[in-house]
Amino acid sequence: MPRPRKFDEGVALDQAMVVFWTLGYDGASMAELTKAMGMNAPSVYFAFGSKRGLFDAVLERYDERRSHHKDSLLTAATAREAAERMLFGAIEWLTDPDEPPGCLLVQSGLASGIASQDVCDELVRRRSRVSALLTALFEKGQSNGNLVDTADAAQLADYVQLVFSGLCVQAAAGTSRTGLQSSAHLALAGLSELWG
Repeated sequence: MPRPRKFDEGVALDQAMVVFWTLGYDGASMAELTKAMGMNAPSVYFAFGSKRGLFDAVLERYDERRSHHKDSLLTAATAREAAERMLFGAIEWLTDPDEPPGCLLVQSGLASGIASQDVCDELVRRRSRVSALLTALFEKGQSNGNLVDTADAAQLADYVQLVFSGLCVQAAAGTSRTGLQSSAHLALAGLSELWG
């Protein structure tokens, strides 16, 4: 029978998340992770199996913390509103002073090596879910007449995702919330002819 865990898993994952977020997957050593989590290595391995197991648990925790953003997209009334919520909603948490700047799904894999290709693949898979969601929302917008029929919904979703990724990198580099918002306004202005 497994021993009960003697730590707050949510708190431990949040502490590990900061390490992965700021140092990347490859840059985050077990020594730094265990120090941040206030746990010894055997306890971490017992709870999560491996560094990768810990990272996967962190990614799930991150998804939970971003669920409100997904919910916001799902309740957008139009394709244009979905694009706006995607970018401007994200800017709010990309610059949240209580978290590292940027996005864990971008920052943690920027400098991964060949040995961590599976980590990069997982991050790509998770980011692609956002593109799929946006594609569905844009297709719905076409059905409802608020996105022109000639628009390629998947290509538009990829474009919005590309702008989002740029905002993530710029936020991590220290660009202010106001600066990011200006960039998002410019990016969306170029799409004005698409909205029905």
